[in-house]
Amino acid sequence: MQKVMPKTTPQAITLTNTALLKYTLFSVIFAASALLIVILPAEYNIDPTGIGQKLGLTVFHDAEIVSSDPLSLQASAAVTETIAVIVPAGKGVEYKFIMEQYQKLTYEWDTDSQALYFDLHGEPKGDTTGYFESYAIATLDEMKGSFTAPFAGSHGWYWKNETDTPITVQLTVKGEYVQHGLK
Repeated sequence: MQKVMPKTTPQAITLTNTALLKYTLFSVIFAASALLIVILPAEYNIDPTGIGQKLGLTVFHDAEIVSSDPLSLQASAAVTETIAVIVPAGKGVEYKFIMEQYQKLTYEWDTDSQALYFDLHGEPKGDTTGYFESYAIATLDEMKGSFTAPFAGSHGWYWKNETDTPITVQLTVKGEYVQHGLK
């Protein structure tokens, strides 16, 4: 024989105005405490109670940049530069930027006359095998874009002038890099 369970109806919870006010007040106090003790110290380095410091929530804001290489400090700030690169008649030149992994570079270049064959590529730091990775290969008289260095090393352009007159490339860059120049 099977037992039949009696059907129960859900009971409605009713709150009095006093109970509702008490729960609302508790929620506001809890939210304000969380803001003052956790969120402000961790996100904005504002620690009015001092508890955030004791809990270690301000540790990221107290970090200092330490480097023995003065060039690496320059790499942290985005710098805008305009560079004129002369590509001799019938020859090619490489212009490279030394960048750390994940540094960004925004660029724009154009020539003073004709289109040039180019290869925008990167070579890993310390590599002796001759490996390089191409990002763009084309023949154009201008180009605009940006990229993020997928690895530490030298990144830049090889331009080849197949005409019988020198061509000047006007290169404008903004980004993070340690140094740059003709290779």
